[in-house]
Amino acid sequence: MGEAERGESAPRLRISFWCSNGHETQPSFASDAQVPDTWDCPRCGFPAGQDPDNPPDPPRTEPYKTHLAYVRERRSDADGEAILAEALAKLRGEI
Repeated sequence: MGEAERGESAPRLRISFWCSNGHETQPSFASDAQVPDTWDCPRCGFPAGQDPDNPPDPPRTEPYKTHLAYVRERRSDADGEAILAEALAKLRGEI
């Protein structure tokens, strides 16, 4: 199926985007479409911008935290001791 059967294609613009790793990608957009400020790099997945000298910063990834790490952020050692003492008292039938 050629262009004659499909009709004329819409006019296109190829815009260059650069990520912080220096990768360049050139997606094409319809000439009347709004071009986004950032585009995901297909090679590394980092955000890419239109300024090659000042690309967007890569996203900051937080290290994996266990459930216990989150609990320790919310509770002090004294709170933990009090909760433990209350739970043990319930098990012993003192409450």
